[in-house]
Amino acid sequence: MALNPLLDSRDLRFALFEVLDADKLSQYEKFADFDRDMFEATLELAEQIAVEQVYPANKEADHSGGAKYDPETKTVQVPEGLRKAMDVYREAGFSGLSNAPEYGGAGMPETIYRAVMEYFCAAGVAFSSYDTLKVGACNLIIHHGTDELKKTYVEKMVSGKWGGTMCLTEPSAGSDVGALKTKAVKQPDGTYKITGQKIFITAGDNDLYENIIHPVLARIEGDPPGTPGISIFIVPKYLVNPDGSIGKRNDIITSGIEHKMGIKGSATCSLSLGENDQCVGYLLGQERQGMRIMFQMMNEARLDVAQQSLGTASSAYMHAVTYAKNRLQGADPGKKGDFTSVPITRHPDVKRMLIWMKAQVEAMRLLTLLAAQSADLAQVEQGDKAKEAQGLLDFLIPLCKAGNSDLAWLVTSEAMQVYGGYGYCSEYPVEQLARDCKILAIYEGTNGIQSLTLAMRLLLMNPGMFNYHVFRGRIAEVCEKAKGVVDDASVAAVQDAVNKMDATVQKLVGLKDQGKMLDILAVATPLLHAVRMTAHAWMHLWSMSVAVPKLKAIAGDIDGEKAAAAAKDNAEAAYYYGKILSGKFYLTNEIKHLDGYLAYIDAGGATVNDVFEDIFTGALLQ
Repeated sequence: MALNPLLDSRDLRFALFEVLDADKLSQYEKFADFDRDMFEATLELAEQIAVEQVYPANKEADHSGGAKYDPETKTVQVPEGLRKAMDVYREAGFSGLSNAPEYGGAGMPETIYRAVMEYFCAAGVAFSSYDTLKVGACNLIIHHGTDELKKTYVEKMVSGKWGGTMCLTEPSAGSDVGALKTKAVKQPDGTYKITGQKIFITAGDNDLYENIIHPVLARIEGDPPGTPGISIFIVPKYLVNPDGSIGKRNDIITSGIEHKMGIKGSATCSLSLGENDQCVGYLLGQERQGMRIMFQMMNEARLDVAQQSLGTASSAYMHAVTYAKNRLQGADPGKKGDFTSVPITRHPDVKRMLIWMKAQVEAMRLLTLLAAQSADLAQVEQGDKAKEAQGLLDFLIPLCKAGNSDLAWLVTSEAMQVYGGYGYCSEYPVEQLARDCKILAIYEGTNGIQSLTLAMRLLLMNPGMFNYHVFRGRIAEVCEKAKGVVDDASVAAVQDAVNKMDATVQKLVGLKDQGKMLDILAVATPLLHAVRMTAHAWMHLWSMSVAVPKLKAIAGDIDGEKAAAAAKDNAEAAYYYGKILSGKFYLTNEIKHLDGYLAYIDAGGATVNDVFEDIFTGALLQ
């Protein structure tokens, strides 16, 4: 399979079909109409459109200044290249790939949808944000809307004719959603008049879609403060006539767009609702259930961000590898007296950077796809199997969202380092990738919030720590299967990581029992990094346990001259050999950072809280 500039398609297939056995989802009635050939054809088409249409449009959108706001018409125009790419994307059927056929979608598994979206996210975060938000908004209506709302909106959204957003943030209510001020007043006809301001609304206005459907959080007049009093409403840009045609403009106005560091093709809008007291909204679900309902979309959006982070990191890594292979600089450090310039891949520090990026990206990919597969299994399995699949999905979401986005920033930075000075210049792609990926650690719940979610809701406050035990149980299964297949040291490294995590978690339980919650919250972020590293170690061991027998079948051995010789002449041997080596690198070198995170947690958050009080509120500031 030819290498594209965005991601390693061979590794994507390995994760999907050799580790996760995603083609076996066809055994379930929900996915019985699909087979491996159909999945492969879908992936190949996605790759073609991503590389040929979206990728060049993404660069053009960034260099042209991105989305443009017209203050006269109060509308937003998306760069022409992105519009053309969206037309091709829509016509190919990707807009409704994971939606059920009853709504006009293809009904493919979430696992395949996420794999497809890695191509489009790697080709352009700005592009992918429009459709992923539309999918999320559409799914809210499917799961919580009345039959009338479904009839009015879903089919048009699934087709990609109408778009969608997620309207939470306000000037005085960012991460603290419960502080929102947007108000809803019930009307005699059952609709609501909405008034308020929303900011940082991705895809809040654009000319990609005929209509834009906004799920809006607001408080019904008279309802209690905080998150318990929040409801959610469907607010369309254009009202819809009884026959399904587009009617008059609703009283929701785009008041401006943000001028950002990156993702310039994505319109980040400020919206004003009800300036003329005529903004019509339709209740979604029940009153005062807004946050519960919106959390469905937020969890989907966090996997979207994980996918965007993975795609960005993958693209940066692939560009860095290609550049390093072709960049001649300096003499070979292994050949004394020979001053002939060699590719920079001959220099040990460049080797370190490239294998580090490879190990991170491959672990991110498999873990993200495992989360997607867990979402599928939670739907098609029954009883304990469904419960465990959902428990694993919930546990993996913050690891994927925060873990991938933090690593994307580091991977793009390392890719720039491989390029040297050229990496800092806009003529080369990694500079844009670095700018585009920084937002991913911030939006859809900052990574600090993801850390708090993991530490409190999914660990310490979780009844019986169910999610963590499912997570540990899956790791134990892989360790057991890897024995006698993978080298003992690699298996022991993963088992040791889990044992150390167990000890750390128990120490945190002790702090909770002592009521030292501030100390726990102060170390939530290093805790997430520690759990993420443990999860990535698991991913590498799992991958090695699959790759080792396959390499042996080709080369007769996995070490020494036989494997190395086979890797030079056989593409499949080279792939499996590289997979094993990147796994060994992670489980020998990279895993050592886990001890640092655990030592940080063990030192305690009391130091953080005490030092802050002394420095920022005490006499030292006087």
